[in-house]
Amino acid sequence: MMRPVQQSVFLVTPPFTQLNTPYPATAYLKGFLNTKNIESHQADLGILVINELFSAKGLESLFAEIEAGGYVLDGNIARIMTLKEDYLHTIDPVIAFLQDRNPTLSYAICTGNYLPEASRFEQVADLEWAFGTLGIRDKARHLATLYLEDISDLIIATVDPLFGFSRYAERLASSARSFDDLYNALKAPPTFTDRILLRILEEQLALYKPTLMGLSAPFPGNLYSGLRCGQYIKQHHPDIKICLGGGYANTELRSLSDARVFEFLDYVTLDDGEATVLHLIEMLEGKRDIHFLKRTFALDEEGVVQYYNGTIAGDYKQADVGTPDYGDLPLDRYLSVIEVANPMHRLWSDGRWNKLTLAHGCYWGKCTFCDISLDYIKNYEATTAVVLVDRMEQLIRETGQHGFHFVDEAAPPALIREVALEILRRKLTITWWTNIRFEKSFTPDLCRLLAASGCIAVSGGLEVASDRLLQLIKKGVTVAQVAKVADSFTEAGIMVHAYLMYGFPTQTEQETIDSLEVVRQLFELNVVQSGFWHQFAMTAHSPVGMNPELFKVKNVLEGVGAFANNDLPHIDETGADHSRYAGGLKKALYNYMHGICFDFPLQDWFDFRVKRPTIAPDYIERSLAEAPEPPLRPSTKIVWTGKPPQLEVNHQKHKGKIVTRAQLIFQQKRSALELNVTPAEGKLIQELLERCHVSNQAMTVGALQDHFMQTHHTDIMPLLEGPTIQDLKEMGLYIL
Repeated sequence: MMRPVQQSVFLVTPPFTQLNTPYPATAYLKGFLNTKNIESHQADLGILVINELFSAKGLESLFAEIEAGGYVLDGNIARIMTLKEDYLHTIDPVIAFLQDRNPTLSYAICTGNYLPEASRFEQVADLEWAFGTLGIRDKARHLATLYLEDISDLIIATVDPLFGFSRYAERLASSARSFDDLYNALKAPPTFTDRILLRILEEQLALYKPTLMGLSAPFPGNLYSGLRCGQYIKQHHPDIKICLGGGYANTELRSLSDARVFEFLDYVTLDDGEATVLHLIEMLEGKRDIHFLKRTFALDEEGVVQYYNGTIAGDYKQADVGTPDYGDLPLDRYLSVIEVANPMHRLWSDGRWNKLTLAHGCYWGKCTFCDISLDYIKNYEATTAVVLVDRMEQLIRETGQHGFHFVDEAAPPALIREVALEILRRKLTITWWTNIRFEKSFTPDLCRLLAASGCIAVSGGLEVASDRLLQLIKKGVTVAQVAKVADSFTEAGIMVHAYLMYGFPTQTEQETIDSLEVVRQLFELNVVQSGFWHQFAMTAHSPVGMNPELFKVKNVLEGVGAFANNDLPHIDETGADHSRYAGGLKKALYNYMHGICFDFPLQDWFDFRVKRPTIAPDYIERSLAEAPEPPLRPSTKIVWTGKPPQLEVNHQKHKGKIVTRAQLIFQQKRSALELNVTPAEGKLIQELLERCHVSNQAMTVGALQDHFMQTHHTDIMPLLEGPTIQDLKEMGLYIL
C-alpha cells in the first residue's frame, strides 16, 4: 500500500478582484494552516497578470495581436492604436508611479502633456474642486487611472471582450442557473488575457509544486478565470487536486448538481474554509473517508455530484483561526488608483489595507433583503479586543502597512469600542475603516473615540430612506436615527458612505422620490459624503426570497438551477417600475457627491414626469436638532485620553479680601487650554481623570460614584451632568 503524500497547499485568488490590495481569503486560510504546521503558499494571480499585461513588454504583445487580428477599429480605439508609441513609452513609469515607486512623475502627469489621452479623459473637467492646487499626486493618480481605463477599453474592444479590472467575465457567472455559458466559454480557446494568466500559473506551479490547489472565488468576476486555471491544471498537472471555495460558492452554488463543473475542479467547499480545507487535506493524506468531509461537493464513483458533510467536527472559533498571513504576496506591486475623486469612494481602490474581521457573522442578522440564513451571516461570534489588536500588530510587522479595513458585515459597537481603547492603550498609529449599522449605540462620544484611535471612514446601509420600508426591511433604524448617527461620525471627522437601495418590494414612486429628497438633504448638510444606489435583488437565501408572498412579490423562476441558485427574478405588482428610476437616481447622487446641484428640482434628474417630494425641505435639519442626548447610566463608561492637567492655585487680594482662584492647564498637541475651577473642583477633576485614564480599565459612572462617595463623601453626578464636562470632552474625555 502506497504511503499517503503529505499535502502542500497552494491558495490562489484568480483574476480579478482589486488592484490596490490583496483580497484576504487566501491570507486568512494560510494563517490558519500555519497553526496546524501545514505547508502552504499563496498567489494573487490577478495582480501578477495586471503587472505583466500593463508593461511595455505586455503592451507590445497586445498591439501586435491587435494588428495581426484584423479588428475593425472605431474612432476611439483607432486613436489609441495610433498613439501606440506613446503608450509604450509611458506605461512602465506610470505603473511605477501607481505603485508609489516613482512619486515625482506626478508633476509630469499633471502638465497634461505626458499621458496619451483617449475617450476616458473626456469626463475630466476642472479638477481643482477635487484635488486643489496642492493635491498633485492624487490628481495624477486619477489621471493615470483614466489612462489605464483607456487601455482597458482597447482590450475589451479587440482581443478580450471579457476583460475588466475587477469583473473579469462577470456576466458569464452572474445569475447563472445553467452552467452552459461558462462551459462554452471555457471550451473556447484561451483569450489573450487567459494566455498571460496560464503562463504565470505554470511558473507558480513550478515554484511551489503543490499537491492541492485552493481557488478562492469571492465574486462572479473571478469565477471564469478560476475555472480556466482548473482546466489547465487538469490538462497539464492531473495529479494536483483542485478545490474551489469563497463567497461565490457560498451564496450561488449551494444546490450544485451539474457534473460538468468537475471537469475543471475536484471539490467545491462552502462557508468557513478552515475546517473544510483541513478535512480535505486529511482525506487526501488517507486520514479521513470522503463521507466525513465538511460541506464539500464532489463526484461519486458513478460520476454524480454528491454533498459530503458527515463529519461531527465543528468550525473553528475565531480565537483559534490564527492571524492572516500575507507572505508570498507581492505587496509592493499593487496599484493605488483613484477611479472616483470622492474622498470616501476612493478607499476601495486607493491605498493598501490589511483586511481583518472583527467578528464572524452579523450581530444584527434580521434584514429581510440579506442572506441571513447563510452561515457567514447567521452564525455570529466575536473574539476579544486584545486578540484582535495582537493580530493587528503582527500584521504591521509582517506587511509594513498600518492601514486596516475591517471587512465585517457590521462592526459590533461594543467590540469596536474596546478595540479603539486597546489601540489607544498601546499607543499604536493606525488608520482604519469599516462597515457599520447606523444604530444609536454610535453616540457622538463613541464616534470621537473611534476617530482618536485612527478611524477615518465608515460605510453603512441607509437602504431605502423611508421609515415604512426600513421597518419592512427590519433594519432596526429610522431615517432620523441614521441622520443623527451619520452626523456624529461626520462631526468627529469620520467620512460616511451610505449604501442606498431602490426597488424594495411594494416601494412606490412616491417613496422613491421621497427617498431621493432625503438623500439630497443628507448630502447638502454634509451629514453623508458618499453613497451608491443598488437596485433591490431578491436572493434565494434571504427572508424575501424564502417567503416572497409575505412581501407581496412573486418569484418567476421554477425549480432550482443545476449550477448557480441565488438571484431570483420577481414580479412586484404593488410597487413602481423601479428600473425607470435607475439613471436619474445615479445622476443625482453623482452630482451630490461632488457637492453641487442641491437646488435642482428632483424632476430635473428624470426624463419622465415624477411626483413632487412630500418630505419637508428641512426634515433632516429638524431631525438633527431634535435628537436627544444619550442618557447617563450607571453602566456608562468614562475614558480620559489626555495628559494629566496641572492645577494652578492663585491667591489674590481683591477689595481687602484674599480671593483664591484656580485653573486646570491642559497641554494639547497644538496649544494649552485652561479651565477655570475652584481648588476643590480642580482636585476632584484631577482624580477623576487619573482614575479614568485610558491606560486603566474603563471606569463606569456607577463605580466612580461609589468611589467618590466612599473616599470623599462627594456626589460626582453634578460634575458629570454639568457644563464643565463639555469642556473636558474637548480635551480628551469620552463618555461611552
